[in-house]
Amino acid sequence: MSEFETNFPGVRQIQSYIKDKQPVEIKLNIGEMIEGKILWQDNDCLCLMNEQQQKLLVWKQALVYIKAKG
Repeated sequence: MSEFETNFPGVRQIQSYIKDKQPVEIKLNIGEMIEGKILWQDNDCLCLMNEQQQKLLVWKQALVYIKAKG
């Protein structure tokens, strides 16, 4: 099992979204867009809380981009 690399810029950016409770927009590689707040991340996934208070587990390999809203 590989260790979580917190020194990578992408990991640090997502951590700042989590810390600041920043709403984000995520585009998936199937073309779908989802919005919400990222609760946590690990090496493979992130957990997004959407506007309906549902927790969505998103595999990082399915991401096209993440951008801050607002």
